[in-house]
Amino acid sequence: MRLEYFQMIDRVASFDEAEERLEAQSTVPEASPVFEGHFPGHPLMPGVLLTETMAQASGYLILGLIDFSHMPFLAGVEKAKFRSFVGPGAPLVITATRTHQGSGYAVTRASIASDGKAICNAELMFKLMPFPDGLSARMRAQAADIGLERITAGRENA
Repeated sequence: MRLEYFQMIDRVASFDEAEERLEAQSTVPEASPVFEGHFPGHPLMPGVLLTETMAQASGYLILGLIDFSHMPFLAGVEKAKFRSFVGPGAPLVITATRTHQGSGYAVTRASIASDGKAICNAELMFKLMPFPDGLSARMRAQAADIGLERITAGRENA
């Protein structure tokens, strides 16, 4: 996880096209300027960054399901619940499941757990739009770096 660059997902652990589900993993960094102010002497991962982590896992799920045909842009967050805190070094398991797609939008249900304990969950909505110039190739490269393209390529050979 590289907080300063909003790279929240370390790797995609599984992608299930039939179940429309993705599981990703990440580890909160031991040190980050984010923790200097949130909170001094008691570092915690901000809820907004946990939400971003769920959004990124959901975005990669959608990209895999639609074969990178459009870019999913976060358009809404509903029913967000934060149940516990995570600090530096925490291992995260992020899951995302697509619950709806149509009329240029996709909706997912996402959650984060750490050491088997529920941290947060939310329903996320994405607007599917054409890729801005140059972003498609960068997103494919980033997806390959975290293992998504390897996993989705395997479904074509099955």
